[in-house]
Amino acid sequence: MGSPSGRQAAMPFIMMTVLLDMMSIGIIAPVLPKLIGTFMDSGGSTAVAYGVAQACFAIAQFFSAPVLGALSDRYGRRPVLLLGLFGMGVNFFVTALATEFWMLLAVRLMGGAVCANIAVANAYVADITEPANRAKNYGLLGAMFGLGFIMGPVLGGVLGDHNVHWPFFLAGGLSLLNCLYGYFVLPESLPESKRRPFELTRANPFSALGRLRNLKGVETLMWIMGLSILAQFCLHTSWFLYTEFKFGWTPKDNGLSLFAVGMMAVLVQGGLLRYVEKYIPTHKLVRVGLVSSTVAFFAWGAVPEGWMMYVVIASNVFGYMVQPGLQSLVANAVDPTRQGESMGAVSSINSVAAVLGPLMGTPILAAVSHYPQGDWRLGAPFYLCAAIQCVAAIIGFQYFSRARYVPDTSTQTSNASA
Repeated sequence: MGSPSGRQAAMPFIMMTVLLDMMSIGIIAPVLPKLIGTFMDSGGSTAVAYGVAQACFAIAQFFSAPVLGALSDRYGRRPVLLLGLFGMGVNFFVTALATEFWMLLAVRLMGGAVCANIAVANAYVADITEPANRAKNYGLLGAMFGLGFIMGPVLGGVLGDHNVHWPFFLAGGLSLLNCLYGYFVLPESLPESKRRPFELTRANPFSALGRLRNLKGVETLMWIMGLSILAQFCLHTSWFLYTEFKFGWTPKDNGLSLFAVGMMAVLVQGGLLRYVEKYIPTHKLVRVGLVSSTVAFFAWGAVPEGWMMYVVIASNVFGYMVQPGLQSLVANAVDPTRQGESMGAVSSINSVAAVLGPLMGTPILAAVSHYPQGDWRLGAPFYLCAAIQCVAAIIGFQYFSRARYVPDTSTQTSNASA
């Protein structure tokens, strides 16, 4: 496992890894469409090309994440995580230097293939954390998501106004610096005794998801997580155009709204969650959060004034606890030797949602875009999100009402001594 001082350095490093990953993604988000536009001859073709580029990344990640997760179960988390950080750094630099659209697509495929940093980071946290504390630590990772969500787009937007390539160089530099820091600081979290052989036939996304059905409780949890993530991706895809159509928001207005979302994620997942879970079990927090998110999705679509969006953002406190809570429940239900594989499957679910979300939300928004500003029907994509989240909530209530949650002291002892 490494020295005690090394172990103390592990959780801060993982948090920094997630923060810089989200910052890198956020940095390029406002300028990637603009960069793709330099290869296109019209706005319509730019939109199509942007969708293709996003799909390439998500599809590559869908197939590669379980492989990288299984590799981390065999060779340890550290080498796979460092490889991912190095690969993403190179990916950003090559993207900045691309001179043809096909080159950019090839780079996006490569980026998706090596970008399993979040999945491996989740497995790392499961290795070093007792089951009782996993929800708290996954909440800290969620807070790093929020911080990156706040900082990245601001940096990318400012730099992109001067030069469309600069944000990619910055993102690449951050990834390579993170890799260098990890090389000297990050200890290995998975001891030799808990490693398992690598089998390529078991490391594809379909078999990885299928085998999780054989683990008690995980299949249903994966359905709940998958539906919840799908609703989130539908929301993210529709947010900018929806607020423009309904409230006449500018990019600055949308940036402020994303800042508010990020701040709520940091406050709830990075601070409030650890205190609430002392009094409310994780599975109950997930149930309340699913209901809260369902109401929030519907409210975002129905509110008649833009300022009300902020009221909903601030009110959806328990909604920010759903993902770290579900990740904790999945991690506690999976054998320690399969944490990388299970988190790879979670990453694959994210990738599927990243492909399906835009395909579901954007066409619906296009179909109602002719309605006048302020019309409640413009919120159709958000009503779809609410329906998806409602199904997840119903499944969750049925599952948790049947399941019995008894602390597994033997598992906690085992993890504590690892």
